[in-house]
Amino acid sequence: MKKIVFFILIILSHQAFSQNEKLLAPTPPMGWNSWNWFGKYGINEDVIRECIDAVVEEGLLDAGYEYFVIDGGWRDVKLTEKGELLPNPDRFPHGIKVLADYAHSRGLKFGLHTVPGTHDCGGDAVGGFGNEEVQIQQFVDWGLDFIKLDKCKHADGWNEELLEQTYEKWQNLLEKSGRDIVLSISAYTWRDWYPEVGQMARTTGDIKARVSKGAVFDGIPLSVMGVSETNNESAQFAGNGYWNDPDMLATGEQGLTIDEQKVHFALWCIMSSPLILGNDPRNMTPEEKEIITNEIAIAVNQDPTEQGRRIQKEGNTEVWVKKLNNGKKAVLLLNRDAEKTGKIEISLEKLGLNGKVKVLDIYNGKSLGKESKSISKEVHPLSGVFLLVG
Repeated sequence: MKKIVFFILIILSHQAFSQNEKLLAPTPPMGWNSWNWFGKYGINEDVIRECIDAVVEEGLLDAGYEYFVIDGGWRDVKLTEKGELLPNPDRFPHGIKVLADYAHSRGLKFGLHTVPGTHDCGGDAVGGFGNEEVQIQQFVDWGLDFIKLDKCKHADGWNEELLEQTYEKWQNLLEKSGRDIVLSISAYTWRDWYPEVGQMARTTGDIKARVSKGAVFDGIPLSVMGVSETNNESAQFAGNGYWNDPDMLATGEQGLTIDEQKVHFALWCIMSSPLILGNDPRNMTPEEKEIITNEIAIAVNQDPTEQGRRIQKEGNTEVWVKKLNNGKKAVLLLNRDAEKTGKIEISLEKLGLNGKVKVLDIYNGKSLGKESKSISKEVHPLSGVFLLVG
């Protein structure tokens, strides 16, 4: 499957890929993160090894999910006298490097969650503030390829100037470290310095997931649709090696129906969002696995032409579109109504297309024929139709 996705990417994005090939993230990063499913206390080195194995053996790496990231819960509650981070002695008694080495031996890249302030999200004084050089050297020595730098807490409180200076310091030190490490900024809202500092950056708070009593599709700010709308506001700034991050995926048995999961994944693909799974890769349903390994959907996501956006909203129906490098468009016809089926129609002119165009249903891989004026579909409640048009 990895070879198939590669050839699709060549077709969709050869020109942009060649322009950005020296960037750390020429396309949106793909991977897995422990937080949404396991939280802080559900991880240990045995669970992490099992998940590394599952990502590889279940075909997720072949589908493109290459970054394996351990989120909060791996650290001890104190630093050394030199300001060095310590692994939690109970959950990670053999340290972090052995896990990074194991991930690398299985073909994965490896990452960690850490904090740039004085304290972590739970209030422990293990932050990187004033210890940046020491901790980054640890990460280099351990063999990290990805750092999720989570704003969390500063004893004196963050102000915007201090926050920017701190993240810039991390960026400068990482650039001088001698190792290619993707910097994922997690500071919960859009800021105009993100594209110059990181390869990806959060535009929202934490999406609702299993760790927070279950995923929610719509109706609250941290639902799938809530974070999508917030992320959409910064669409113009994505590209050229920087990607807006509406947070990790909440697929699997976390509270969303299969139709809602399909919409969730389609939106992240259209928005060129990093595809960071937050599931249990050891226990995936066939339906979830089919969604998150869909070759055409992933190729849409990995096309670096732009961040797609919502171009039409009529009542509870919407149309989201992403322009692809080959002139085609990825289109999501979305019905947010919880009870009524809705007819959604979009003209080819509004899509920026003309003449007869082919229409392909991305999720079932079936051709829906050709259209010359508009595309019109009946869409079930809380569902969507994900199309490749052109």
